[in-house]
Order: sequence, then C-alpha cells, then structure tokens
Amino acid sequence: MFTAIIMAITFSVSAQEKKAEEKKPATGYKFILEKELKHTPAKNQSRSGTCWSFSGLSFIESELLRLGKGEYDLSEMFVSRDNYEKKADKYVRLHGTINFAGGGSFEDVMETLRNAGIVPEEAYSGMNYGDTIHDHSELDLVTKAYVDAVIKGRKLTKAWKKGFNGILDAYYGNYPEQFTYKGVSYTPKSFAQSLGLNMDDYVGITSFTHHPFYEPFIIEIPDNYIWGMNYNVTIDELVEIIDNSIEKGYTVAWGSDISERGFQYRKGVAVVPDLEVNSLSGTDRDRWENLSKTERETEILKLDKPVAELKITQELRQEAFDNYETTDDHGMHIVGIAKDQNGTKFYKVKNSWGTDGSEYSGFFYVSEHYVRYKTMNILINKNAIPANIKSKLKL
Repeated sequence: MFTAIIMAITFSVSAQEKKAEEKKPATGYKFILEKELKHTPAKNQSRSGTCWSFSGLSFIESELLRLGKGEYDLSEMFVSRDNYEKKADKYVRLHGTINFAGGGSFEDVMETLRNAGIVPEEAYSGMNYGDTIHDHSELDLVTKAYVDAVIKGRKLTKAWKKGFNGILDAYYGNYPEQFTYKGVSYTPKSFAQSLGLNMDDYVGITSFTHHPFYEPFIIEIPDNYIWGMNYNVTIDELVEIIDNSIEKGYTVAWGSDISERGFQYRKGVAVVPDLEVNSLSGTDRDRWENLSKTERETEILKLDKPVAELKITQELRQEAFDNYETTDDHGMHIVGIAKDQNGTKFYKVKNSWGTDGSEYSGFFYVSEHYVRYKTMNILINKNAIPANIKSKLKL
C-alpha cells in the first residue's frame, strides 16, 4: 500500500532529547507530549518502497515492549522478500492485470508473521547487493521484467518460481531456513512462535462510505495486492479508536496520503490549513489583501505559526478518495498524543526515513484534522477498540 522513500539514518529517543524536543519552536509549533508509548528507534527504509514493512514491524515491536517481552529489532527485508514471492505468484496467475511493485500493506506484514514467521534483523539484513543502505531500484526493475517475461511465455513452466527465487536470493541473500539468536537455534516459524503474539488480535480499520459501515471490505488501492480486509467505521469512530488505543497503552500503525502541501516533514508537522479562514488574518491587513491567492497560500504554508485547519467531514474525506486526491502513499506508526501551544490535538508519529532532514529526528506531529482527512487505514490490537464500537464490528 505504501511506497514513500527518503534517505536518512537511525535514531533513539532519550528522556533528555524528548524534553528538548517538546520546546522546539522552529516551525512555529510547540508541542507538549501528553502521552508517549514505548517504541523502538526510528529506522531508514532508504531507497526501497517498504514503509509498510517498517511501520508494520515497528507496531509489532511496540506490542512486544507493551507485553514486557523486551526490545526486538525485526527484519523488514524478511517480510519484503516473503511478499515478493506472493506478489509474483498472484501477478503471473492473473496475467499481469494487478499491480506488481515493492509496495505493500499492513495486512502483508500480518500474513507473513502468521504463515512464514519472522527473523531478527541480525539474522537477515536483506542487503546482499554490496551496499550499506536499502536500495531496491534495480531489484524492483529486475523482478518486474522477469514476471512480465514469464507471462509472455503463455504457459507456466516448473522453473519460473525457482528462477524468481534465485533473483531474490541474489539481492536479499539466501532465505534464512535456520539461524541462531542469543544462543538459541530457530526457524522463522519457531522464532515467531517464541514471541508469543496472537496474530488474531490484530485488525485493520478504515472509514469510507462506498461500503457499508461495520462490515469488512477490501480497500481498492493498487498496493493491496493481497486483498486484505479492513473493517469500516465512521470517521468519528476511527479517531475514537486511535485515541482510546493510545490512552490504553496500544500504539497504532497508520497508513496515509502524504501528498498534501500541509505535510511538511522537514518542519516536523502535518496539518490541513483552511486557506479561506487563514486568509482573513495575517500580519498587515492592507498588505495581505493585496497578495494574490497563490501568494497568500504560500505565506500560510510557511507554517511559521499555528494555522486554522479545514473542518473534515465524512463527505469531504470520501470525495478526496474518489477523486484520487487521497492515495496510498505511506505507512507510519502513531506512538503518542500531544497538544500544540493553542491546545490543538496532534499525534506523535514515528517515520522510517531515518533521523536526518526533520525537526524531530525521525518523528513528527500530525494534526487530528490531517488524520481525519488522509488516513487510508490503521492496524490496531482489537483489544484497544472501545466496547461500543467493537460490538458493532462483531469482533
């Protein structure tokens, strides 16, 4: 589902860094954390369309911390490789009529954990191509060319999967059939079992009106090749679920469009400015009224102070999805709730673009308005869903 890419490095949050972070004034926004849940350090997906794997496993790592199982660094590339095999099979059997690329969804991560297992990062870095950062530029081109060639053959041979897996071995490294971690020998399946997670505890939630509320459906987006199901709730209920999750100690995997001009990661903030309301204010009224519409928007979007935001309705959200304005851009991880200096609610979000190039070293703050408008779906522990909503979903 999500394919956004950026270069950066990893990061960990200390108590002192957190205290300083809350006072940073560079964007004009000042955030005070109300609650921050346990999470692992921010990592770097680099030049790979694997944000869905990074954010999905970040969520799982926080679940392990929440359950008192300690800190794990799980292999995003194990999940990526496992899904590339499944994508290739479905793409070939459907004669190339679905998407085939490096992107994916939270459901893909859950599927791998259920059926293939998982391994720690130290057992499988997935970088067998002579680099120290993830770069799937060549891998994505080579695998796509291969499956397209298989389809052109007009029949499937017994060799095509072996050839495809040979490509994956060359780029990711040989599949880790068995490995040793902290002195214990595991297979991917036995390691996943050792984590003690119940994969049935995790469900996807979304909010759109082209399907009935409180029923599961397949979100119609290109990278949902696995055809994963998400339960449908109202947008107010989706926000209620996120808030209740954080309050109860559960983090949230968050899939969203990040193409809005108010998504300014380098400034550490994502908002949906109401350009009409903000245009009524400004510094000097005469000067403001003489600016063109473009000039006014440019000034507002400097975000050098908190701005009034667009009121997001269910209808506005649906319209943006139907018009292809909301697309399946990026997977991230919500780890806390904060307020700005005006008392407006924001969520603290962990990204997978490393620690350079942003105000908060791999994290940023997204407004509730932005979440209402641009959320594609979330992955949560179903035990964090408020009882009144959970009963409607029949979970």
